Amino acid sequence: LQNAELGKRAPRWIRDNEVTMCMKCKEPFNALTRRRHHCRACGHVVCWKCSDYKAHLEYDGNKLNKVCKDCYHVIIGCTDSEEKKKKGILEIESAEVSGNSVICSFLQYMEKSKPWQKAWCVIPKQEALVLYMYGAPQDVKALATIPLLGYAVDDTPRSADLPHSFKLTQSKSVHSFAADNEELKQKWLKVIHLAVKGETPECQNELQVN
Repeated sequence: LQNAELGKRAPRWIRDNEVTMCMKCKEPFNALTRRRHHCRACGHVVCWKCSDYKAHLEYDGNKLNKVCKDCYHVIIGCTDSEEKKKKGILEIESAEVSGNSVICSFLQYMEKSKPWQKAWCVIPKQEALVLYMYGAPQDVKALATIPLLGYAVDDTPRSADLPHSFKLTQSKSVHSFAADNEELKQKWLKVIHLAVKGETPECQNELQVN
């Protein structure tokens, strides 16, 4: 929702399973901070610290509702200039880059000898040489970024790997990925083969993966 509409219209609720961290302070949800709250104004999933505000919401008959800090400041008309501090490289919201990406989808990811884990992977149009990895599609901070330029691509899975996997290697760093199917794997490889050479795809829109 735009700022002007906050509190006037019911928001779309982000589902709990679409995030792995508070969408405001980026605190990961874990066994201790498992409680997830929804801001009744913007619909974002936030931790208890960031949901400890109340404001009168027009769409709910002006009743007092739990809201996040940002919406609270907007609704009561006070701006928080400190919030506008420059975002770090990892603090690009996933929804922001996924909506304007060369390619994005879930991939399985393995680093060194850790177990495979599912990650939401995105190559944004404005940075088509960088792979962003998020815990979930609506997370507000990336877990990691891989600048693809100069990586070698190995797309032949070993017997121990998942079937549709490929590796990116550069000196000592090795990143292993696996797609759910061969078609998705080939779409990613098409983009990555260009990115490692410093090139970007011409026909970017054809590679959108839902």
